[in-house]
Amino acid sequence: MVRTKSKLIVQFIEYLISGGAYFWVGYLILDFLYYKSHWSLWWATIVSNVIGWTVNFILQRYWVFSNQNLKGHKTEVTTRYAAITLVDFVLNYEILNMLNKFGITPAIGQFFSAGFFTIWNYLWYRFWVFPEKLKKITPHARPIAHRPHGHGAYYKV
Repeated sequence: MVRTKSKLIVQFIEYLISGGAYFWVGYLILDFLYYKSHWSLWWATIVSNVIGWTVNFILQRYWVFSNQNLKGHKTEVTTRYAAITLVDFVLNYEILNMLNKFGITPAIGQFFSAGFFTIWNYLWYRFWVFPEKLKKITPHARPIAHRPHGHGAYYKV
């Protein structure tokens, strides 16, 4: 129990470090694009998030939640990451937009948003995107030859 607890603590600290890398990369790019380059909040958020997500995925997949059980599941893991990331993008944009309407700039609003996503994403990543175990993908059996009376005689798995 103690070993498992300390492993989770180390994992959460690594998660915070990699999340920090995502946050600061995204934050600095958002700040530059929105305030310095005068991009719309929409486009500045998209570009900053795409770059931040790339940094985050690499760190989360290959450092924080790295395990042998995920080998051979690259497409499934990446698809799950992309799905939760799209949900995150919409939520983040809405949070920033709502706070901006209340007079809280995106530069400050991003800190509020980050607090929410710290817990939200850890739970999604740990239990769904990068779980300890994924079910082995087994292809469906399909007939490769037919008997003269109609049903398959040989099946390939």
